[in-house]
Amino acid sequence: MLNHFLRWSRRLMLATLWVAAFSWHASHAQMATPAAQGDDLYVSAQRWVNDMLSQQRSELPLRMEVVVGQLDRRLTLAPCAHVEPYLPPNVRLWGKARLGLRCVQGAVKWNVFLPITIKAMGPAWVIKGQVAPGATLQASDAMAMEVDWAEGNAAIVANQSAWVGKTATRLLSTGQALRQDMVKAAQVFQTGAQVRVVAVGVGFEIAARAQALSAGVVGQNAMVRMENGQVITGTVSDERTVRVVL
Repeated sequence: MLNHFLRWSRRLMLATLWVAAFSWHASHAQMATPAAQGDDLYVSAQRWVNDMLSQQRSELPLRMEVVVGQLDRRLTLAPCAHVEPYLPPNVRLWGKARLGLRCVQGAVKWNVFLPITIKAMGPAWVIKGQVAPGATLQASDAMAMEVDWAEGNAAIVANQSAWVGKTATRLLSTGQALRQDMVKAAQVFQTGAQVRVVAVGVGFEIAARAQALSAGVVGQNAMVRMENGQVITGTVSDERTVRVVL
């Protein structure tokens, strides 16, 4: 009889402990859901990014927009009295990025990364139609529109004078915003061409004929051989002129 009572007592105790353990786990799991933080987590993140952007000074005519993503729904976060946003190393508020969120006041310390997108809306030139690789861009090839400067890695070519007359580095199609890696200066003469060298000094300017020893690209340096055999380097200013500053 005593043995039967002891076995029954042990079973009752084990059952009680199992129920208690299950209840503790369930209550803590419920507390640890992302919903426990509410939408305040995302609102606070967006407010923090907006504040950071407002402190940045830029001479560019850009309108910044912040799009806050979502944490992984499978992620569980314990309640936290104070969540501290921060930028991870080598991350900047431009284009697709991530924002660090860490709990600094809570029973359980955690650290997560929230995906964000920073848009920089501003004026740019957008291709209309198609421009073949190597073709010279004309003013009629693009129109002014507002685009997201942060959508691509290369910088936007904002000034029309910076792309008209240059050549396309690849096929350009309708809707593409012109960026620096899409255009390059046009080659205006080849090696061996006869060119005019203009030497400019303080109060004087001398012109002479020479032969190009390298291809000439507007705005870049080219080597030429003067009639006396001297080899000099100057900047290509147009299809027949190399300028040398003395």
